[in-house]
Amino acid sequence: MNFDLTSVRSEFPLLSRKVKGYPLTYLDSAASAQKPRAVIDAVSHFYEYSYAAVHRGIHTLSADATSEMERIRAQVASFINASSMEEIVFVKGTTEAINLVANSWGGSNLQPGDNIIITEMEHHANIIPWQMVAKRLGVEVRFIPLCFSGNLDLPRLMSLINKRTRLLAVTHISNVLGTINPVKQLISQAKSSGIMTLIDGAQAVMHTAVDVQDLNCDFYVFSGHKIYAPSGIGVLYGRKDVLSLMPPWQGGGAMISTVSLKDGSLYSESPWVFEAGSPNITAIIGLGAALTWVMGLGMNVIRHRETQLMRYALDQLSLVPDIVIYGSVQSCGIISFNLGKHHAFDVGSFLDQYGIAIRTGHHCAMPLMQYYQVSSMCRASFCLYNSEEEVDRLVTGLMRIHRLLV
Repeated sequence: MNFDLTSVRSEFPLLSRKVKGYPLTYLDSAASAQKPRAVIDAVSHFYEYSYAAVHRGIHTLSADATSEMERIRAQVASFINASSMEEIVFVKGTTEAINLVANSWGGSNLQPGDNIIITEMEHHANIIPWQMVAKRLGVEVRFIPLCFSGNLDLPRLMSLINKRTRLLAVTHISNVLGTINPVKQLISQAKSSGIMTLIDGAQAVMHTAVDVQDLNCDFYVFSGHKIYAPSGIGVLYGRKDVLSLMPPWQGGGAMISTVSLKDGSLYSESPWVFEAGSPNITAIIGLGAALTWVMGLGMNVIRHRETQLMRYALDQLSLVPDIVIYGSVQSCGIISFNLGKHHAFDVGSFLDQYGIAIRTGHHCAMPLMQYYQVSSMCRASFCLYNSEEEVDRLVTGLMRIHRLLV
């Protein structure tokens, strides 16, 4: 497969900067990926030549911006193989998408005594909304436990399901361990019991092709900034027949058909009924440019390259004395670790002195930290623009810490 790393890196202006006199080694793409020139230029061009509010204007700029927004909605549908652009709702990000489902679908479908199932490895964004709606409605939140390998204890799922189970909400790829969950299998098991399914794809869309029809999920959510788009834009995919029965979550402009102080209001159809207020049109433009750029490379090419790099990174990191790597060796894009008795914050701060950017902390996954009996972890995350040389810098930095602080 043809992949030109030098050419790819040249498209990301920020990667050329130095930090504290050292070349930037950016290993924090799981938190937020850097932006290619194509995205930066698309956003700049829109601000310079095309900016206007969408949907309610009859003038040319508004009409053009509206057409472009809806074109990108169709593009997103194609990217994840949704059956219709009307199954794509624009939101701020993964967190808002899950909250929307929890409050709209959950608020109108869950009853006291029902239960929903999540996992022990979930990001807080796929825990807290369900806890909130559960507390409000008298619903139980159950979870599939972790194994020390970083995989889920999958046989436990069927023991958690009963006739009151209404939803399975699970991450596609763990944001801490990089574990690739067998979501198609999990969805099939849930469907066999008549259970709705939501997949958190925040860490998946940049690394692997997603086909929501093949998965057969009811909801799939992701954030634009993880896949080289701007912050502040995300996607909720929902099956059209499911979205059409969900009540609006937020009220305001754009989601209505008519408004009357005397007779009340009539709402728009989905997906627009879930997009109250002025959308982040500039970020939507950037999302469209990001998806075009990614598809130009090809998801299979990206996956192949990243698999090679992850194999190299795991091999090299295993040579560092006293390192503890958490999770499976089959991780995707993410390696979380601790270094002996050194606190993760100290390790991250030390590496920053050499221009190496990693993430440290609980990674919005406190239940997972509690399972491994640690307060925090170091996380190095890799994507298509990272190099073996950057892996070597990380390893050298960790070796230096071990020598100085042992």
